[in-house]
Amino acid sequence: MLRLSYWVFPIISGVVWLGTLLGLLLYWIIDTKRMRYTSMADSQNIAYISDVGAARLKPLFITGCVITTIFLDISFGADRWLRHRGRLVPNTSRGEKILSGLTIVFAFVGTVGLVFLSIFDTARHPKLHDVFLLLFIAGYVLSAIFICWEYQRLGIRYREHRVLRISFWIKLTFVVVEILLAIAFVACTFTGRYNPGAVLEWVIAFIFSFYVFSFYIDLYPAVNTKDPRNVHKMTQHKSRYPAAADLGAAEMEEGSASSDRNLNGAVAAAPAVHNNGRGYGHSNNF
Repeated sequence: MLRLSYWVFPIISGVVWLGTLLGLLLYWIIDTKRMRYTSMADSQNIAYISDVGAARLKPLFITGCVITTIFLDISFGADRWLRHRGRLVPNTSRGEKILSGLTIVFAFVGTVGLVFLSIFDTARHPKLHDVFLLLFIAGYVLSAIFICWEYQRLGIRYREHRVLRISFWIKLTFVVVEILLAIAFVACTFTGRYNPGAVLEWVIAFIFSFYVFSFYIDLYPAVNTKDPRNVHKMTQHKSRYPAAADLGAAEMEEGSASSDRNLNGAVAAAPAVHNNGRGYGHSNNF
């Protein structure tokens, strides 16, 4: 049975973002037959997302950006709150809490960038649009870097929670790929290679949707801690070296068994002491 929980927030965010992108792309390809917008350069044949979003489908573009960022920010907030309550493995150091806070701050910067770039479109406000585009990319990339750093520390501390390592590698892959693509995108745009730049923009945007979906992995474990009796299981801190801990426990158990055998042997070897005093007689011979 599927149990609804906080994991639905990144799913909603990712589905809306993916739907918005597909709606814009398919509209441009199928409905408009790859039309040229007034915001496109003379040498440009492939429309940027912002070119399509600045025209007839601007209301869809704005709505999609707003809903995507709202539910993504809720996902960031839910992650922090659930760790604070112990329903996800908690942050146990000030450094981890600072990283979590920076993740949320830069996610908000990315939110502002994405929402305002959809409002200040490239056809009417090209300079403002470029500024907010930079805020969007930089904000969410920095946010991803900080959450990777936080999850790397959590993964070392809680080695028994494999999901932390999986999430870390997914997000780290996103950071590396998006940074490389963003560099190529900026280089193409500022050197007048608009068609490759447009392709890169669509690719970056679609990859971002998978980053959003990755928070499902982080929030799903909270399904198992709805019962307050299960919350303590997330806060149990196992040894970083479980094999060594098991070996130590085995040695202690063996030592205890050996002590018992020695004690039993000593009791069996001791001379019997009776009420008639013969035992004391042996003692008097000393």
